[in-house]
Amino acid sequence: MNLEQKVMADMKDAMKAKDEAGLRGLRAIKAEIIKAKTEPGANGELTDDVENKMLQKMMKQRKDSLEIYRTQNRDDLAKKEKEEIAIIEKFLPKQLSNEELKEILKSIIQQVGASSPADMGKVMGVATKQLAGKADGKAISASVKELLA
Repeated sequence: MNLEQKVMADMKDAMKAKDEAGLRGLRAIKAEIIKAKTEPGANGELTDDVENKMLQKMMKQRKDSLEIYRTQNRDDLAKKEKEEIAIIEKFLPKQLSNEELKEILKSIIQQVGASSPADMGKVMGVATKQLAGKADGKAISASVKELLA
């Protein structure tokens, strides 16, 4: 069952349950799927990798908006973003904990032979490819800086 089929099944359930927040989040995902499928070169099909990148991008957008709404004391809008984040998270692969992330990054640092903060680019190149979909880019970057310092 691909992402689009899962989203459609969940939308049906959300409509039956009259779950407005869930339906809003699912419709946003469906809209992104349609947009991605109609882009030039997509051939109407999405790979798991493309789906994960799309969901991560949506998640990042929601988190950025949530932060802005919190700083502006817009709790009503922040609540909507939190609800959509919860829906998107259901479709993303399980995210790594900080401890798991640091262990993987330590092995990558050894692989690459990095020893100082100047080698951060080498480590980030390998880490972002290897951890795609499993960890946020900011978390990876912060952990790499910490480990190389």
